Amino acid sequence: MTTPFVNLTSSVVFLEHDNIDTDQLLPKQFLNRITRKGYGDYLLFDWRYLNGDIHSPNHDFVLNQAASHNAKILVTGQNFGCGSSREHAPWAIADYGFKAIIADSFADIFHANCLNNQILPVTLTAPLLNDLKDACKQDPNLQVNIDLDEQTVSWSVPTTKRHTLAHFDIAPHHKENLLHGWDKIGKTLVKEAMISDFESNQADWLT
Repeated sequence: MTTPFVNLTSSVVFLEHDNIDTDQLLPKQFLNRITRKGYGDYLLFDWRYLNGDIHSPNHDFVLNQAASHNAKILVTGQNFGCGSSREHAPWAIADYGFKAIIADSFADIFHANCLNNQILPVTLTAPLLNDLKDACKQDPNLQVNIDLDEQTVSWSVPTTKRHTLAHFDIAPHHKENLLHGWDKIGKTLVKEAMISDFESNQADWLT
């Protein structure tokens, strides 16, 4: 069980790149842990640090800028999470603190891995995402709201006084899991009594 995702308002990190693959998200040399924790420091390592040295941050990179430090929402481009199917990439994203990713499109396996790790992947149409990207550029402290129950994303740009409300799609069972904070094991445990009852009513030769 994890914290349910219902309504999130947060600043954002804007990565203005397409085709960011899982090797870029978490390089292979860091895939040596057996738990999901401890990967956040290595997220986007090659862009985030100079000369491969974790003690030499690249201050020009967005994750190292003050406005990004408490962001829970990542905004990016097309085909996010392409490349290998390693689940470590979503682990690093979650361990860093991101709860949602908004993009043009996602690699299929990465999209599934995000949902399995309680990260909400949101796909917006190109015009709406371009509007959000422009808002990110205009206001580094932009606040974005994601209402999972209503399936909406909204943001306002104070300088233009423009408010945008966008709707997104999500499969009902994925929505239910996120709203309750269930992973696959957690959802199975919710049905534990029903499973036990079913098993107890089986013929002896089946047990």
